[in-house]
Amino acid sequence: MNAFLFAQQQAQQPNPFAGNQWLWIVLVLGGIAGLVVLFVFFSFVQLWIQCLLTGAKIGILDMVRMKLCKVDYSLIVRQKIALVQAGVKVSTQEMEAHYLSRGNVQRVAGAVIAAHKAGMDLPWRVAAAIDLAGRDIYEAVKRSVDPKVIDCPDPSKGRATLDGVCKNGIQLKARARVTVRTKLDRLVGGATEETIIARVGEGIVKAIGSAEHHTDVLANPNLISQQVLRNSLDSQTMFEIVSIDVAEIDVGQNIGANLQADQAAADLRVAQANAEKRRALAVALEQEMRAKVEENRAQVVLAEAEVPRAISQAFREGHLGVMDYYNLKNLQSDTQMRNAIGGASDRNDRNPG
Repeated sequence: MNAFLFAQQQAQQPNPFAGNQWLWIVLVLGGIAGLVVLFVFFSFVQLWIQCLLTGAKIGILDMVRMKLCKVDYSLIVRQKIALVQAGVKVSTQEMEAHYLSRGNVQRVAGAVIAAHKAGMDLPWRVAAAIDLAGRDIYEAVKRSVDPKVIDCPDPSKGRATLDGVCKNGIQLKARARVTVRTKLDRLVGGATEETIIARVGEGIVKAIGSAEHHTDVLANPNLISQQVLRNSLDSQTMFEIVSIDVAEIDVGQNIGANLQADQAAADLRVAQANAEKRRALAVALEQEMRAKVEENRAQVVLAEAEVPRAISQAFREGHLGVMDYYNLKNLQSDTQMRNAIGGASDRNDRNPG
């Protein structure tokens, strides 16, 4: 009963916080907003102070906007400070656009600064386009200032020398070193160093092949480099050939003599084949003649076999008498005797043809 009365008395008393309810809500929201402002301020204040001291002209609101656009504002601010300190004028919007295009802002900024310090004209727009094209713009600027040396042929491809044959048939093995400088205006669309290696290799082999004697090349290897340089091998490439130096040249095989020996061996095999063909034809002709002799002998035997038949026919018809027959037999006996005495039969046996 006492608890009930106490609760009733408390309900009848006025609430001191009822009239200040909206005030408390405003205070809470203001505190949250203040915390957000303090967080943002302390997040960007260091970079903003750097921009203010270096003259980069990037405000806190610009950093907040880049944060909302998911741009690495700290990277943009650092590179903008570097560009300003180097004396290069690039707008923040161009840097943001290149970052959003998935370009490498740091490499492009470094390339532009290096080109500006080297006295070369490389606008941000051109450098960004080269970077988006897939070429390393910083490495290109570096090679434009510091020329690059390329081995020809490339040892990583498995060949150590370029082989050419002089007009006298002597093989020469050469190895060259090509010094190139990057041309920024031909970086987009220009051929790479593989094209330079291929063209220089072709030029060296051609120069060796046009030499009358190998001793001329050995005495003055500069003839090769001079002839190759006159062919404008760096056209349509991203490089400018500074020099071509023959680092090594050796004498190889006597290709002309080897080819002549191989040709002589081939001619010998052809002659032997032709002789064997003629011998086979002669043997075949001999066998054919022997076959004809045997055929003629058979015809003679057939003709001799007709003689007794003709004699019998002569007897029946009365054209041949008994004495004529005996005289014929005596004549044949005398002929056989003379042949036996003269040795005709032996000669016929030894040379039946």
